[in-house]
Amino acid sequence: MSSADIYRELILDYYRSPRNFGKLEKFDIDAHDTNPLCGDDIGMQIRVGVGRSIEEIKFSGKGCAISQASASMLTELAKGKPLEWVKQLSKEDIFKMLGDPDLGPSRVKCALLGMKVLKMGVYGYLGAHYEDPDDTP
Repeated sequence: MSSADIYRELILDYYRSPRNFGKLEKFDIDAHDTNPLCGDDIGMQIRVGVGRSIEEIKFSGKGCAISQASASMLTELAKGKPLEWVKQLSKEDIFKMLGDPDLGPSRVKCALLGMKVLKMGVYGYLGAHYEDPDDTP
């Protein structure tokens, strides 16, 4: 079995048995977006913990195997990380997480939708809870 086959199986596993799928009862961040080209739909909810870290994260939605598997893998990767970590997250990180699949241009948007939703939510939260370091008494 080639490494490409192994990663295809991994993507299918995450699609069939998504991790962290559902909704949180109590959350601090709620973000949602869709990919109108193929109908992918992802929402994420995050409870922010001590030190502004991702204490709990869930995703919901529907769509192709790549979008759903990518969102599921991303929630596992993000759990416990500081919110600031999300700023450093790149499309290369997502492709690496997925096993550097050979994706066509339309599938790239599928793979990156979860990251887009995560970044939208975290940036919104950080903007609303901005603490100016120059405002210290």
